[in-house]
Amino acid sequence: MTDAPAAASSAEIDPDWAWAAFAARDRDQDGRFVVAVRTTGIYCKPSCPARHPHRAHVSFHPDGAAARAAGYRACLRCRPDAVARDRVAVAHAVALIAAAEAPLSLAALAAAVDYAPHHFHRLFKRATGVTPAAYARGLRAGRAADALSATVPVTEAIYAAGYSAPSRFYADAAPRLGMAPSAWARGGAGVTIRWTVAATSLGPLLVAATDKGLCRVAFDEDADALARRFPRAAIVPGDAALADLAAAVVDAVETPGRDRDLPLDVRGTAFQEAVWQALRTIPPGETRSYAALAALAGRPGADRAAGTACGANAVAVVIPCHRVRRGDGGIGGYAWGPDRKRALLAREGG
Repeated sequence: MTDAPAAASSAEIDPDWAWAAFAARDRDQDGRFVVAVRTTGIYCKPSCPARHPHRAHVSFHPDGAAARAAGYRACLRCRPDAVARDRVAVAHAVALIAAAEAPLSLAALAAAVDYAPHHFHRLFKRATGVTPAAYARGLRAGRAADALSATVPVTEAIYAAGYSAPSRFYADAAPRLGMAPSAWARGGAGVTIRWTVAATSLGPLLVAATDKGLCRVAFDEDADALARRFPRAAIVPGDAALADLAAAVVDAVETPGRDRDLPLDVRGTAFQEAVWQALRTIPPGETRSYAALAALAGRPGADRAAGTACGANAVAVVIPCHRVRRGDGGIGGYAWGPDRKRALLAREGG
């Protein structure tokens, strides 16, 4: 995986980085620049499956328009211009969903961006990791969570979030919130959180869970930190069930990379949850840039917001935000320290 920020002009594109991305057929860089081939007069997207030309015969341009202005035509095999069109369509659909007062049907959404419904459904899910309907549900749930956290009355928060009736909120949003909406509004009152601190080779690790799943996994924290995060919940020492869960989390620290289906009870805005879901799709041993992560979460260009969402990740290692690097390939920040991030990546072979 090769990471770099989007280029604003041909002169700003690092040719060594761009060639490495092209040679690796890096799909995450599609739409961020195009490769023009002088011997054929065509331009391609970085992941074009065609045989690669000699490096001396290529130049790099920020987009298809720049390549066409230089006298090149689009490759008929990889269709590089379709990448930009697809991303614009997804971004427009996301804006429509966010602005809609009532849920939009797939047919209406696809028509608004001029795609066939079945094709746009696949396109949207590939770009964001979720379907349009799931994205809309997540957005409403995030709004409801924000409203409830602001101590707005539950019923008022439900309608303000865009639900047509309280029953829809309880069917869609409550499972995402992990606790009853009234408990959310009261800062977790009535919720029991069990905790333990486990020893790992990277330092002491707080593992905490509700009856639904892990709600906090963090290095160098204890029960006092947990109580500050959940001031109205009942914070109690862990039992045998939590010990088994904590052992699985410790295993994830010591031997990261294996698939583990650990139960989670974490909450965030719709975009944060989309970022967290995208993080879990990154294969062990690989990394992505913040720009690529933002695109996976359905917000191309929202690099900083993707970084903020990584910082809000409440369950270290389980949601692998250590698999994200800066656009220049640097290690980047990590809530629990860059040395731990390097160690986790090294253990995964990244």
